[in-house]
Amino acid sequence: MIDPLAEVVTLLQPGAPFSKVVSGAGRWGVRRSEPGRPFYCVIVEGSCHLAVDGCEPLALQAGDFALIPAAYGFAMSSLEPPAPDDIDSLPVALPDGEFRIGVQSGAPDFRALIGHCVFGSPDAALLVSLLPQLVHVRGERRLATLVQLVGEESRAQRPARDVILARLLEVLLIEALRSTAGTAASPGLVRGLADERLAVAIRRMHESPTRAWTVAQLAKEAALSRSAFFERFNRAVGVAPIEYLLAWRMAMAKNLLWRKEGGVAEVAQRVGYSSASAFSVAFTRYVGLPPSRYAREEMEA
Repeated sequence: MIDPLAEVVTLLQPGAPFSKVVSGAGRWGVRRSEPGRPFYCVIVEGSCHLAVDGCEPLALQAGDFALIPAAYGFAMSSLEPPAPDDIDSLPVALPDGEFRIGVQSGAPDFRALIGHCVFGSPDAALLVSLLPQLVHVRGERRLATLVQLVGEESRAQRPARDVILARLLEVLLIEALRSTAGTAASPGLVRGLADERLAVAIRRMHESPTRAWTVAQLAKEAALSRSAFFERFNRAVGVAPIEYLLAWRMAMAKNLLWRKEGGVAEVAQRVGYSSASAFSVAFTRYVGLPPSRYAREEMEA
């Protein structure tokens, strides 16, 4: 059986080499503006607030994992609202490599491992568009075990600490993305797959991306009326069914072109287009470059 999430994650090539341990005490607040980089946060001890632009604020607690696949603006703060002067606290580097925010003395009441993921795919932006804007995982036993391991490793000063942390975080990232049943996610593939009816239709699109799917045919696969399926898909995934199919076809096409697995005509056929010209028009409209030029620029890069 085709696993849509596995296909997207495999193409993304996720890694988590950039991380730091941050502890806090008292009232504090940090706001960051990012250029669309993937940001994650593992709460090791205590609690905090996370507010992502465009999403409902969250209260995070120990054991929680939060992922923003494309972060532009977000804020973290103590549960007790920070004073105006503490809204953008500057973390202070401690001798052990940890960073402290808020009250500098005494034991912290909050500790987290935060950092930026990297996606090795040259098509990361398109693939990320298939994911939720925010993934928040709580109450997953496997995730809790991984978070515990990350916490223990982050506090220890053992040999190869950074290497172990990077590997654990990669597994944590993938596990979080696939924990659909226990995930509070904004619209995207993760939430769509959590809906048993929609998951059938999504799997069919991934199993047969070259088929000329219609909304009516996909609705039949999901055992829903056309209107109910269309509305339910839009609400869960955040885009219309055929728009999702187009995004996946373009992601496949970019990957095939990047790997030099055939010319434009062959790639067109493999992603569901009857002619190279029709594919070129669709690809150019969606990606902004003709497929031949995209392949050439990727080769030169």
